[in-house]
Amino acid sequence: MTTIYLVRHGQTDWNVERRAQGQTDIPLNDTGIGQADACGRAMDSTNYDLMITSHLKRARKTAEIINSYLDLPLVVMEDFAERSFGNAEGLTIAERDELYPDRNYPNQEKLDVFSTRILKGLEQVHQNYQGKRILLVTHGAVIYRVLQLINKGKTEFRGQKIKNTSITTITRQEEEWLIQDFNQINHLQEAQTEA
Repeated sequence: MTTIYLVRHGQTDWNVERRAQGQTDIPLNDTGIGQADACGRAMDSTNYDLMITSHLKRARKTAEIINSYLDLPLVVMEDFAERSFGNAEGLTIAERDELYPDRNYPNQEKLDVFSTRILKGLEQVHQNYQGKRILLVTHGAVIYRVLQLINKGKTEFRGQKIKNTSITTITRQEEEWLIQDFNQINHLQEAQTEA
């Protein structure tokens, strides 16, 4: 059984400002660095075989901080980069709603292209690391889309905010991916209790 622990990157200033980041390469802020640190401190390296990350700064830095506690092999895969939101990148929700009320952003990565990219990445991970336990540091829209694809289009997670450095777990059993856990943030709550 292949297990993937999907970790959303730590917080950025654009997360706080509710700006669409997409593939704009925004770094973590101090809170995001702390979240990644709390995530790494809560993990046990014996539970994982390797780590994969998106190439974008916010994911890569989150992965590096977590991995400073785990010392796992680290693989960068662009297949798990955030969806490009085209002309909407950098805009707040209010600005996007005003300019693009239908949410059809010019130059946005098409949903089928985004989906194909993610599925290709998942299949490559399964083929290359079958039976392994993988930490995959990625982005909110990627995690939502993975869940929708696994759930055959059902959107039961729609509207639920995927929290920064939350962990969502999926497993590959026989020929299908299954959702085991969603948006787990115990490590963040424990870090707040310790502070």
